[in-house]
Amino acid sequence: MTQTLGDYLNQHTNKLPDELMELDAQVLLAHVLERPRTWLLAHLDAPLSAPMLESANQAFSRLEAGEPLPYILGHWEFFGRDFDITPDVLIPRPETELLVEKAIKWLSANPLKRSVADIGTGSGIIAASIAMNVPDAKILATDISPAALKVAQKNSIKFNVQDRIRFVQCNLLPQEVDSNIDLLCANLPYIPTQTMQELPIYGREPTLALDGGEDGLDLYRSLLEIAPRWLSQRSLMLFEIEASQGMKALSLAYDKLSNATINLHKDLAGHNRLLEIRLHPS
Repeated sequence: MTQTLGDYLNQHTNKLPDELMELDAQVLLAHVLERPRTWLLAHLDAPLSAPMLESANQAFSRLEAGEPLPYILGHWEFFGRDFDITPDVLIPRPETELLVEKAIKWLSANPLKRSVADIGTGSGIIAASIAMNVPDAKILATDISPAALKVAQKNSIKFNVQDRIRFVQCNLLPQEVDSNIDLLCANLPYIPTQTMQELPIYGREPTLALDGGEDGLDLYRSLLEIAPRWLSQRSLMLFEIEASQGMKALSLAYDKLSNATINLHKDLAGHNRLLEIRLHPS
């Protein structure tokens, strides 16, 4: 007897881990069918062909084994765009949109400030989102992972902003960078090592992009040591941080910088998420 799409969904939704919802199953099956989810929900009585059944079984086996849905799909939405991703990069999260919003707002208010650096670019979501919304921005995007940079470059081509983003493989900033960066953005690994090992994402997303050292701020310490020498006057730094790091991040920034206005911003969930540092002329 041929199985319907609705029967298949009901069967496999019951097998999913508790943290996964029925929506995940619908999105995945729609992906296998190469149809919108709305089409799937309107055709639950349609039969599932043998080739589609085989493809669906392979995809659902990965989901039921704990592989994150975005990696199976190969793409995920961020800031209104559909970015390509692989297991070499973090899954884009809505919390990071706060950083992008602040960056675009500042650049729009400062039309003479157009040199941007995106440190730890990962899949390139920050660099590409800024480039799409501020067409005359010139962006340096760095990452220590060559595999991540390949994903970021692919996304820059996908959104036709590759001519405005320079990709460099390095740890934080390259040695040859010009000292005229107006806006420096960073979403670096910020989860404390011990905390990371207790999280569900441990082993499912790249540890290199998660582990921020003992207190989660190791890379930000290093960046604050070297970044000021590359920044222009009246420049801005935006750092995404882990929710519990607010006061520690503030204290770190005040310790490292004497000529700056420093603020914390909360995300939509009310968690400390963004450290904003405005540098003043010495």
